[in-house]
Amino acid sequence: MALPTRWNPLRQISRFDPLGELEDVFRSLGSRSLPREVENALEMRMDITEDDKAYKVSVDVPGVRKENIDVNVQGNQVLISAEVRREQNKGEERQIYTERYEGRAFRSFSLPAEVDSEAAKAEYDGGVLRLTLPKKPGNGSKRLPIN
Repeated sequence: MALPTRWNPLRQISRFDPLGELEDVFRSLGSRSLPREVENALEMRMDITEDDKAYKVSVDVPGVRKENIDVNVQGNQVLISAEVRREQNKGEERQIYTERYEGRAFRSFSLPAEVDSEAAKAEYDGGVLRLTLPKKPGNGSKRLPIN
């Protein structure tokens, strides 16, 4: 039985890959090498829109339970962290191959204006986290006269 592998067109044309064969050795032993761990890391892709009153953020967080998602808002900074836990194999089964991520992932970003954290809302449905982040009133820029 052949194990599925990801096709990487650049791997074939790379001039110098001293760890390529070493990675194959680790893969044959059933361990995960560091490059494969990074390759399978949870990606939190997002879209941000705004209107006059609020920012709307949609973040893809597939395979995560809502209890394992944490959102912190401070000023104009937003930090999202998610933890993915997988069921452990019990019994006599042993894992041959896996591409599914397990661990903790973080995503942070800054918004142009401060957010009213008291009125902020978060919803999670179908693997998508939706944030409504109202803008704090009186956050416009002010030009200072030079004396």
